[in-house]
Amino acid sequence: MGDKSAIQWTDATWNPSTGCTKVSPGCKNCYAERLSHRLKMMGNRKYKKGFKFTLHEDALDIPLKWNRPRKIFVNSMSDLFHESMPEDFLEKCFEVMTKADWHVYQILTKRPERMLAFTKKYGKIPNHIWLGTSVELELYKHRIDTLRNVPAKIKFVSFEPLLGPLGELNLEGITWAIVGGESGPAFRQVEAEWIREIRKQCKKQHVAFFFKQWGGIRPKSGGRILDGKEWNEYPKMKTKQITDTKSSKPILITH
Repeated sequence: MGDKSAIQWTDATWNPSTGCTKVSPGCKNCYAERLSHRLKMMGNRKYKKGFKFTLHEDALDIPLKWNRPRKIFVNSMSDLFHESMPEDFLEKCFEVMTKADWHVYQILTKRPERMLAFTKKYGKIPNHIWLGTSVELELYKHRIDTLRNVPAKIKFVSFEPLLGPLGELNLEGITWAIVGGESGPAFRQVEAEWIREIRKQCKKQHVAFFFKQWGGIRPKSGGRILDGKEWNEYPKMKTKQITDTKSSKPILITH
């Protein structure tokens, strides 16, 4: 399957860049930073610079080589809209995603201002490219307002790691919400009422709700059960059929 992911809401990861810099409290215990340093110690050449922002030109065409459609989390080890990302390389990433349109791409950023500026210049974003932002505290709800103006059909918010109550949320134009607690050795505890309040507002505003994890020392430490069930809602999308180029079998994908 390629870079198969253990992240519950995606199938695979694709990292045309790695490394990042901290911009808000949600970054404090960044899993990608810990993993990058571990991979560097293991001798992984892709992470020889540790968590320093690095481009990987040789990774650009990876989605084109994956014949079976999948949901791809773009830059799980970085931020595609990082301030060090060259504009021309960013355009190449979008060209690949536009071309390999049998996949669904999930792009998450803590820099929605640059996402908005780029997409307005780039033009209409294809429906199989989902664009999202992270909101961990009430102070950062303005990121949702920025995301709302991004010219994409599927816009989503990741409330992870959720670090406090968010109060009233305006989810107009938002299609999907992911909620999760923090994981890692220094994880900060999430409260059930914070999650329930987001779920309540998602239901009222007709936004798909996905509860990823309670968090803990490890991502699966606390499980995923909230009020007796798993919450695995996704955006409603149209279904179309394509053919797997290797097996010649028909495959249904949602766009």
